[in-house]
Amino acid sequence: MNFKEYDVVALTEEIQALHKETQQPIRLIPGQVGTILMDFEGRAYLVDFADAHGKTYAMETIPGERLMLLIYEPLLAVA
Repeated sequence: MNFKEYDVVALTEEIQALHKETQQPIRLIPGQVGTILMDFEGRAYLVDFADAHGKTYAMETIPGERLMLLIYEPLLAVA
């Protein structure tokens, strides 16, 4: 699936990252939510991970196959 800028996504696999401020290693686990900031030709995406207060704790380039789009609105059923 191709994502676009500002899509809200969740990880489908665990990845290792560095905390943006402390540079300490952290784990980003399946279900962790982020926002697409940049599309690298549909193959990988720069994703911003922020806490509940909007403060970024990680920003990583992630292959599209490790992400899923979060959908907040119902989709119409096609008969």
